[in-house]
Amino acid sequence: MAELDTSGGGKHKGGKIRSKKASTRVDLTAMVDLAFLLITFFMYTTTLQKPKAMDLAMPDNSVKTQQLPIAASRSMTLLLGSHNKLEWYMGEAGKSAPTVDNYGKDGLRKALIENAKKVADTHNADEKLMEVVIKPSDKSTYENLVATLDEMSITNIKIYAIVPITQIEIDDLKKNNIY
Repeated sequence: MAELDTSGGGKHKGGKIRSKKASTRVDLTAMVDLAFLLITFFMYTTTLQKPKAMDLAMPDNSVKTQQLPIAASRSMTLLLGSHNKLEWYMGEAGKSAPTVDNYGKDGLRKALIENAKKVADTHNADEKLMEVVIKPSDKSTYENLVATLDEMSITNIKIYAIVPITQIEIDDLKKNNIY
């Protein structure tokens, strides 16, 4: 709101008569209110966004422990290769033919869902959980590992482990041209 001050100068006796000068004054109250509303809006919207991170518990490498055996009938192994490709097989290495696949809903996600359903159908109620072993190669990218972990979360796979890849599995990746 602007005001117009039309009061004249002082009324002194015996002086010259001066013309009245109009002075303006701008009221900035509404502008300050708007600024604080915008500041509070942006503060609330930025603090409401949660960081998107997955909790991952990794074992201490300094302590040597025995490896637990994994039932081959309900285990799936993922070999992460290069060029955004991976190879997976059910059971033990060399006993079943590996399948080359890609990441995403039509590749890895579909394989995880189908194999988890097969494991649940063929085992009793105590052993319905499929175990996934993730083996990234040195040619795979960090993005591929994150995509694999995301698929574990999306498909609700509870038991999975990230372990080093063996030379036999690297040779198998080379044979399929994804190393």
